[in-house]
Amino acid sequence: MRPIKTLTSLLALFAVATLASGCCCSMRKAESAASSQTIVQTATTAKTFTTLVAALKSADLVEALSGTGPFTVFAPTDDAFAKLPAGTIDSLLKPENKEQLTQILTYHVVPGRVDAATVVGLPNAKTLGGQSVDIRVDGSTVMINDARVVQADIECANGIIHVVDTVLLPKS
Repeated sequence: MRPIKTLTSLLALFAVATLASGCCCSMRKAESAASSQTIVQTATTAKTFTTLVAALKSADLVEALSGTGPFTVFAPTDDAFAKLPAGTIDSLLKPENKEQLTQILTYHVVPGRVDAATVVGLPNAKTLGGQSVDIRVDGSTVMINDARVVQADIECANGIIHVVDTVLLPKS
């Protein structure tokens, strides 16, 4: 009976190893798929940037950020937008506030592809909105103005996304 038990254990171990390797391959395919998508497509499929995508649509910036680029986007999550005072998002999405919304969104975009290794060596970066964001590094924490980078180097076909936990607001 002992050899059968050992054989069963080995088969179970083999099955687990096969499933695990299949899982890793699926994750690699997903990462690969993300890098073949534009910044807007990546943000849309991520499901954590619904407010950002709605704002891009409202400001008519979807086409621009779907272009060849390259662009670096400091992308605030839905939770980051939720930190804004009540009513701010609804107000910004109104057609009469399109210019202000565009200024805020272009303040999150740096022309060119700036990966994390490059970002940490910069004191600041000039945005598409014309103003600069300040960059600080404290140990393993990278700050863009008052926003913390919570995930870096999401590769896209037309640039790169760095996820931030706070909406960046340009200076008045």
